[in-house]
Amino acid sequence: MISVANVSMRYGSKVLFDDVTTTFSPGRRYGLTGPNGSGKSTFMKLLTGELTPQKGSVSRPTKLGVLSQDQFAYDAFRVVDTVIMGNKRLWDTLQERERLYNLPSMTDAQGMRLGELEGIVGEEDGYSAESDAAVLLQGLDIPNKVHERTMAELQGGQKVRVLLAQALFGNPQALLLDEPTNHLDLDSIHWLETFLERYDGTLIVISHDRHFLNAVCTHTADIDYQTIITYTGGYDDMVLAKMQIRSRIESENAQREKKIDQLNDFIARFSAGTRASQVASRRKEVERLQTTDLARSNIQRPYIKFTMNRPSGRVALECEQVRKAHGALKVIKNFSAVVTRGEKIVLVGRNGVGKTTMLKALLAGAPGQPESPDDTDSGMVRWGHEASIGYFSQDHTGAIQKGMTAVEWLHQFDPDLSRQDIHGLLGQMLFRGEEGLKPTEALSGGETARLLFCRIMLQKPNVLVFDEPTNHLDLESINALNVGLQKFEGTVLLVTHDQDLLEEVGTRVWSFAHGNIEDFKGPHEEYEAILAQR
Repeated sequence: MISVANVSMRYGSKVLFDDVTTTFSPGRRYGLTGPNGSGKSTFMKLLTGELTPQKGSVSRPTKLGVLSQDQFAYDAFRVVDTVIMGNKRLWDTLQERERLYNLPSMTDAQGMRLGELEGIVGEEDGYSAESDAAVLLQGLDIPNKVHERTMAELQGGQKVRVLLAQALFGNPQALLLDEPTNHLDLDSIHWLETFLERYDGTLIVISHDRHFLNAVCTHTADIDYQTIITYTGGYDDMVLAKMQIRSRIESENAQREKKIDQLNDFIARFSAGTRASQVASRRKEVERLQTTDLARSNIQRPYIKFTMNRPSGRVALECEQVRKAHGALKVIKNFSAVVTRGEKIVLVGRNGVGKTTMLKALLAGAPGQPESPDDTDSGMVRWGHEASIGYFSQDHTGAIQKGMTAVEWLHQFDPDLSRQDIHGLLGQMLFRGEEGLKPTEALSGGETARLLFCRIMLQKPNVLVFDEPTNHLDLESINALNVGLQKFEGTVLLVTHDQDLLEEVGTRVWSFAHGNIEDFKGPHEEYEAILAQR
């Protein structure tokens, strides 16, 4: 169990949470929710002990599994050893045992100590540690051939999975996971969901994946109104309950205000007359009926609406015998397809199978995009009549010019638009007031993503090509993007591991596996059902 008593945290004048007391019980799986900047990661660091509360106390179990955020901390260690380090008691014991075994000779005291260490290794399932670690790594798509390598040899996405395996290793009494689905493909996310559903300790997880939270969480701890309120159920259950509570309070307040107006009207008419006792009783009634104060929620919802200047031709895109290889690895093998106007294609498959490579191959000679002949080896790609493309790249590096304000950067894409209209568009994406004057080099990951969406909405293309657009977005922004893509009347090519986006946006699936691409003309849910029957 993890318990928090009278905890407060503030940065300058900004109060994150004030005098919070709550308990996280064993056997329950909590989603920690709240918009970007609400204090989720700060609260998680309080729970892990990385931060000390400015007021109050936190008690936690001795065996804690924490997802490390430092990808480079274990570069000198073998992958399998990095996972075993998740059980600190076992790892320290194994290290000490190895030192004793390497001694040229051993005293009686050292021999007795070695016996104690062997007992601890047995208690902590140390004799099966490497095989247990291997099972976790395989579930997270880290193959056996990698287990003996050092962490420094791994790519960033692989490192994150190893650190996730580290947090899960050794049956910790509580698991604290901050964004565990980042850099995971859909198969790995499903494996993690199944693993966590079987976990019987205390789980607290921060995620911007609504489907993941709904699938895993039995409770939701929501940071809002400068406190933490725990609701039963997943993310959608919390949103519904929160709306119902606020709606009920607003309705009760409206009824009370109506009654108070009637009483005050009576008091004003008869206060100077002969009905002094009736006036006094009505004044007491007014005091009793004072409305409940509704604190201002810190949730901010962007408004994403993609419109087109003009539609494309009936065929938005045609490709024939497209091929691309990275050295000896054939990523795209003779792929041909015709994409008609209005289709919304989701590209799915494990990390590294070629989804981003496919988007780059299609964009290599696209209208309005820079020429990039190296992105295809051979084949033909033809974009339709009047096709205009809005591209959201997975890598934002260099996408926004530095040395400008957000307003100035956005204004250059439509100089004829008034500054007021630019500020209005920025306001839709939560750059309110003077936030539009923020220097572009000071933008956070989420702000960068929202500003790039502003540019696409300003340009009004009829084809959207989005590669992992939900990275850095909070749940409210992801939900707004989901709605915006569903309502968009043009053509969409979308790479994402967000299950809700796949199911609710996609009308067609390109599935990548083992160098082959399957073209399924139907929604993702139907494709999953067919896969399950194979």
